Amino acid sequence: MASRVLWGSLGLFRLVWCLLPQTGYVHPDEFFQSPEVMAEDILGVEAARPWEFQPSSSCRTVVFPLLTSGSAFWLLRLWEEWGPWPGLVSGYVLLVGPRLLLTALSFALDVAVYHLAPLWGAERWNALVLLSGSYVTLVFYTRTFSNAIEGLLFAWLLVLVSRRVAWSPTAKKPASGPWWHGWLLGGIVAAGFFNRPTFLAFALVPLFLWGICGAINPGFRSLTKEALGLLPGATLTAAVFVAVDSWYFSGPSISSTLVLTPANFLHYNLDPQNLARHGTHLRLTHLAVNGFLLFGILHAQALWAAWQQLQACLQAFARMGFLRVLDARSLLSSPRAHLLLLYFMPLTLLSAFSHQEARFLIPLVVPLVLLCSPQTRPVPCKGTLILFNVLGAVFFGCLHQGGLVPGLQHLERVVHAPAPPSVPTHYTLLFTHTYMPPRHLLHLSGPRAYVELVDMAGTEDQVLCQALNNVTRQPACQVATRSWLCRLFVVTPGTTRSALEKCSFPLRSETLMFPHLTLEDPPALSSLLSGAWRTHLSLHILELGEKPDNRTGKPLL
Repeated sequence: MASRVLWGSLGLFRLVWCLLPQTGYVHPDEFFQSPEVMAEDILGVEAARPWEFQPSSSCRTVVFPLLTSGSAFWLLRLWEEWGPWPGLVSGYVLLVGPRLLLTALSFALDVAVYHLAPLWGAERWNALVLLSGSYVTLVFYTRTFSNAIEGLLFAWLLVLVSRRVAWSPTAKKPASGPWWHGWLLGGIVAAGFFNRPTFLAFALVPLFLWGICGAINPGFRSLTKEALGLLPGATLTAAVFVAVDSWYFSGPSISSTLVLTPANFLHYNLDPQNLARHGTHLRLTHLAVNGFLLFGILHAQALWAAWQQLQACLQAFARMGFLRVLDARSLLSSPRAHLLLLYFMPLTLLSAFSHQEARFLIPLVVPLVLLCSPQTRPVPCKGTLILFNVLGAVFFGCLHQGGLVPGLQHLERVVHAPAPPSVPTHYTLLFTHTYMPPRHLLHLSGPRAYVELVDMAGTEDQVLCQALNNVTRQPACQVATRSWLCRLFVVTPGTTRSALEKCSFPLRSETLMFPHLTLEDPPALSSLLSGAWRTHLSLHILELGEKPDNRTGKPLL
């Protein structure tokens, strides 16, 4: 009873925290692979379209962005046109709308674990508490990541195959599903492949187990027959994805060519030079770093279970011989062994690529919580597990780049504030040493000449000063020919604020967004122990005045 109440409380917290909203900014892909694109297409707001969604590249399918962020924005558009209270759309609604839909979908993970736990020998409510209390669920599965969609598809692929895989070894024949079961499996595999081709790494073990458990005498012919049963559903689903992607990237004309987004994705990512642009990592990064970063002590328990399983297999091989052990299959067909395969095989396959980000592993949370919540013993190290997930949720959900989204909401209010119609205002919003700012959160209806957003990334101090000089030298902003009121805002972390002082621009106002932590420019330990710690853990929005040299027209040195 206590576990059920705890799970319900954590589920309610997941929903409430989405609405607050979470201020942490995990990775640019949470915005630029779905809501940034759909906001421009459906609502007509100004956005920065990433290269993956350009017709010349077309590396990402548009189907899932349309179904997630697109659905949320369509509802907002209908409300604006037909609702009783227009004007509902704002930066907050544009942020929370898609996240709320993903949060609702995240409960499909809970439903999947509810059905999977008894089949895999896990204690149902302990597994649900581990899932719902994991900061991976609270943060990553409530964001518009394609990895979250991948995790949902992986979880329900496990649901479909588990009734056959988890059948009793004493039974003469495994339970056979209805005729459409293979079609649905094939459809999920194809959809997952179009979403992220890496889905095949997650689907390999479930499909293999489903194939060998579906035949009384497993062999190549039986596996081939089972694989052919997946083709109708996979072909139909792939045809839908190809048709939608071709329509989106090439237009509805008859002469438009077919667009195969997974082929373009693989062509780009199999080039080592392209992967190097996004960062290269050691092959053991997933195993030695990212697993602990996401799952903490649960990853350590999985490693220990894998070591115990390996020892048991080696002892059995030494005692009985390799072929007799394989013939008995008692060690290799247990639920524990299968869960270890479901966890470590995708991790191993993903480690073959040099670009390894922690979020690539978030689909593994489902087999991991099943592995770590056996019916025979309670979950160990509960205090450590709670502390780890609290710290992870605070870091990724609040601290990490945590001032950028609130800063955009503040700037949205600034640029939309009423202004005298006789003097139009030109706004320049310059971001430096932050993640890419999602422009759709400013809620600018189409390209507006009076708002210019400049992303300087991690530029050097001298380049920043030159950019500020160029902004204030625009003809419309010169005193002699002024027809606009020009306002210049610079957004920078507290750890790099001193760079602006070298540019010698007068400060009109300053707004701090707390908290904000950037690992690219982290604060020094001495600054955190000083009285100015809050300044260094904030994002600074500075409105700068005109430089005297620019005001008088004198050349800058």
